[in-house]
Amino acid sequence: MSSNIKKILFVCHGNICRSPMAEMVMKDLVRKVGLENEFFIDSAACHTDEIGNAIHWGTRQKLLEKEIPFTDHRARLIKKSDYDDFDFIVAMDRENMSDLKFKFPFDRGEKIRKLLDYCGNKDVADPWYTGNFDKTWDDIFEGCSHLLEELKPSF
Repeated sequence: MSSNIKKILFVCHGNICRSPMAEMVMKDLVRKVGLENEFFIDSAACHTDEIGNAIHWGTRQKLLEKEIPFTDHRARLIKKSDYDDFDFIVAMDRENMSDLKFKFPFDRGEKIRKLLDYCGNKDVADPWYTGNFDKTWDDIFEGCSHLLEELKPSF
């Protein structure tokens, strides 16, 4: 593994829909460009609602449809130590940003950003409320693609 390995943590409310989708999409994108050994990618929740639960069936279906491999991911809560362990903490929406700013009040935008800040400034659609995993996929794929483009020049 390279000494300049990039560590990315994707975060959403419960860690069963959006953040694991982003984790799996980003892992697939870096694999496809031959940089899988240059990244460590994970995901976590801001809230305890779903801790220990598997990826939501709608997210699994979308990943299968798009032929994106995924693991037997189980939702986990973000920890204080994650701030030091990761280079990038990537939130899905404004609510997640608020939760993260409460947990890490000392961050001044060095590590914590919204995914779609890499290609605009909107929130990733939340399929928990809409049931629209297509829109969530579009947002996540666009955000992860832009994030990877931003990081590739460092390799």
